[in-house]
Amino acid sequence: MTDPSNRTNTFYDAVADDYHLWYRDWETAIEREGLQLRRWLRERGVKRVVDASCGPGTQSIALAQLGYEVTAADPSAGMLERARRYAEQYGVADKITFVQASFHELSRLLDSEGYDALLTKGSAFPHLITDEEIEAALISFHKVLRPGGTVVVGMQDFEPFIEDRPRFIPGRVHDGELNEPQVITFDIWDWDDGPPLTVTINSFIVSGAKTDYQIVKRPVICRALTATEVQVALLEAGFEGIESIRDRLELVMLARKPE
Repeated sequence: MTDPSNRTNTFYDAVADDYHLWYRDWETAIEREGLQLRRWLRERGVKRVVDASCGPGTQSIALAQLGYEVTAADPSAGMLERARRYAEQYGVADKITFVQASFHELSRLLDSEGYDALLTKGSAFPHLITDEEIEAALISFHKVLRPGGTVVVGMQDFEPFIEDRPRFIPGRVHDGELNEPQVITFDIWDWDDGPPLTVTINSFIVSGAKTDYQIVKRPVICRALTATEVQVALLEAGFEGIESIRDRLELVMLARKPE
């Protein structure tokens, strides 16, 4: 996700081909995301969905497999290309419309009040650094949803980390098979009191075998948002009926555009 003060396209274009490495098993992650999203959306009359930060397609592919009409948006050309390739691999490319757009551009590029649900999951929403950027994004979400439509905001739950400010966040170890290298991922978090409180997440990929390893480091900035901050922003943008769910390390908030 990119925005006026925190340009992230360079980061996501660079990590597009490696994004799956932050998952233990990406195929299992797609299945799990589908089950969760269906559980949250099935009673809300949802048919048309915008995945507003589709990344490599984790949620978009899951939703398309379940029969939803999906529009997958992302400002990163690299991520969109990866999502298209995965959609073809999973046989759902014809069920997904891909659009290169940031949060703020959605209301200009998509049908006004034409969608039953809009979701953003992963790290995208915390890339909005200022209150003004958060407000503008949520107003854009509000405009593309039909009356009674649902917004789903999922993000890293920063609240448990704010007091202790951890630096090292472990990732995954992928042991290479045959002649493939071992790949290790982890993050180093650099905190900045701001205001607002932000974290530069330095993502490391270490790959190699025996004693020969290479290291790649890529930084990206997130605002250390809390549930309360997002809930207030949702209310101010005109949403109601907010529900908060903690799903492993992710904080998920569902809200409704009034009828």
